[in-house]
Amino acid sequence: MPSSSTTLISKCTIYPDQKSTIKTLKLSVSDLPMLSCHYIQKGVLLTSPPYSFDDLLTFLKQSLSFTLTHFPALAGRLITYSDGYVHILCNDSGVDFIRAKAKHHSINNLVSPSLTDVPNCFKEFFTFDNTISYSGHFKPLAAVQVTELADGVFIGCTVNHAVTDGASFWNFFNTFAEICKGVKKISKSPNFSRDTVFNSPAVLQFPDGGPKVTFSGDEPLRERVFHFSREAIQILKIRANGSEQLNHITKSNGFPDSTEISGKHVNYSWKIVKTDNGLLNGKITTVFENLLKTAEISSFQSLCAQLWRSVTRARKLEESKTSTFRMAVNCRLRLEPRMDPLYFGNAIQSIPTVAEVGEILSRDLRWCADLLHKNVDRPR
Repeated sequence: MPSSSTTLISKCTIYPDQKSTIKTLKLSVSDLPMLSCHYIQKGVLLTSPPYSFDDLLTFLKQSLSFTLTHFPALAGRLITYSDGYVHILCNDSGVDFIRAKAKHHSINNLVSPSLTDVPNCFKEFFTFDNTISYSGHFKPLAAVQVTELADGVFIGCTVNHAVTDGASFWNFFNTFAEICKGVKKISKSPNFSRDTVFNSPAVLQFPDGGPKVTFSGDEPLRERVFHFSREAIQILKIRANGSEQLNHITKSNGFPDSTEISGKHVNYSWKIVKTDNGLLNGKITTVFENLLKTAEISSFQSLCAQLWRSVTRARKLEESKTSTFRMAVNCRLRLEPRMDPLYFGNAIQSIPTVAEVGEILSRDLRWCADLLHKNVDRPR
């Protein structure tokens, strides 16, 4: 596994290109619980640019400044008023921008298919690692760290979880990428309206110094890497949707119904193949694509069901015990009236699905996947 040791070279503050027209944004009942969670971390691993690293940094700083103009909340700070309400003060205080170096790492040794664990060095590619979101009262709400590697660059972005959920985070990151590509008008402007069902008069009381972290980063944790081929996930999806046609296909190709899809790359003889004119080649692939198009249970839900069954089996719990699988669900399009899909903030709900261990292990993949699917899709 690649060793750690990342050197921080410099640090500066990036301010929005234009002053914010928004003064404050009140945290919603969906934002407030995230004050006890760590900052969100996302990053991209890229090959080295065709110009100098210094030129890259200058370009990224300028693009980030333009991006913050569209996302003024990220350049602000948290503030708790005397009435107990927590707001984002959009005061253009800026975000941290860090230059780092880890030239003893190459792209290959960071994402090699042979890796079974996430390299520890990735934690050093993010500023504010292990930082609780309540710290946004006195720390920047976002930071970008650019780490130079032997043959590439890692751009790590960290954002306060009380300010954004994953959907808002990716809108920011994708907008940053758009502006880096030179667009003059961004494609998805964030919606900062606070007139939603999450707006509440409730006040959440915090102890002096802020809340304790919800999930401690000090607990022993092994971060494993699992590889799932596209074909394996497609097979899971079709099995989760209970297709009899898949059973016929697998039998006719020498794979019994009990074949375990473990995520390893398997050389199935019926992978989707297209002819030179772009048409599907063969009856099996035609049936395969049609099944995928009409499936109700998604690929993600199918994979989650497989993981739920595998982890439950590995834990060797008593059959009478219960097991819970939690999924974070985007509420933007699940509420009536519907929220703007580009609403900026937290609009997620943790959906638990509970079942007895004995049932999870004795039932098939379809049963578990259907349980997850119905629980996520039912009206709230």
